[in-house]
Amino acid sequence: MIEFRYAKKEDLGRIVEIYNQAVPTRLSTADLEPIEVESRIGWFEAHNPDKRPLWLIIYQGQIAGWMSFSDFYGRPAYSKTAEISIYLDTSFRRLGLGQKALTYAESQVSRLGIDTLLAFIFGHNQASQKLFLKNCFTPWGHLPQVALMDEKLYDLDILGKSYIKKHS
Repeated sequence: MIEFRYAKKEDLGRIVEIYNQAVPTRLSTADLEPIEVESRIGWFEAHNPDKRPLWLIIYQGQIAGWMSFSDFYGRPAYSKTAEISIYLDTSFRRLGLGQKALTYAESQVSRLGIDTLLAFIFGHNQASQKLFLKNCFTPWGHLPQVALMDEKLYDLDILGKSYIKKHS
């Protein structure tokens, strides 16, 4: 059984713990060292259930991960565009939770007034690339060799999806 609930400040430690699991993999974050809870307080406070939610992914009663919608580029003209992030605890990967989380997130875009979702995914993160492409996100940008990690350069892809209804 999977549930989604809005994160509370007391969940921030667990959110950071899950995020920090991703740091050494070099697959889903450009942070090179684990982060501290204190460094994420402002980020946490920038999220709210009515515009930019931060959800916990609860699987069989345990916090299995989190996902968020964040502002894109921080300018008013982009208020209907959000960046989506999904992070799963290593113990809960390969259970289909990423798909369920993305499906749930997409079910919320209309309520939140979001017209466009963007996912920033490293080119070598094949699992995330596959998940988003399977869900009709398309490549909108390719930034070659923009991330330097462990003395190696990596590409960053921007995958996007529009929820604006097309009128004929």
